[in-house]
Amino acid sequence: MNVARSFRDLRVYQLARSAAGEIFQLSKGFPREERYALTDQIRRSARATKAMIVEAWARRRYKAVFINKLNEALGEANETQSWLDDAFDAGYVTFDDFERMDGVWRAIEGMLGRMIDRAADFCKYPSDTDYRES
Repeated sequence: MNVARSFRDLRVYQLARSAAGEIFQLSKGFPREERYALTDQIRRSARATKAMIVEAWARRRYKAVFINKLNEALGEANETQSWLDDAFDAGYVTFDDFERMDGVWRAIEGMLGRMIDRAADFCKYPSDTDYRES
């Protein structure tokens, strides 16, 4: 396993970035009347997922803050799945596209969950007290 030197080295970031791009492309085909509702919301939550991963990486000095930001990313990923459900239910997304994208978002959520469980492996100091004692 390679050591990540940047958030861009994280597989979860790479997958979230790709998935957010897919959401953007897919949502171009949504009806105009969905522009300010579904289209903006699904794009926002997809992009926020990757942005929260970046924020977690930048704040990994403190385990609690790192976990908090990853939890926010997890929430945004779940929200994206909810909007994806709405797009499928409305007939804007094919079954095959829905299944594929839902699988990608579940994979992102799984990766985020594992990062949360292993937060000490990513953080400079495993706990806030370790930083104060250094």
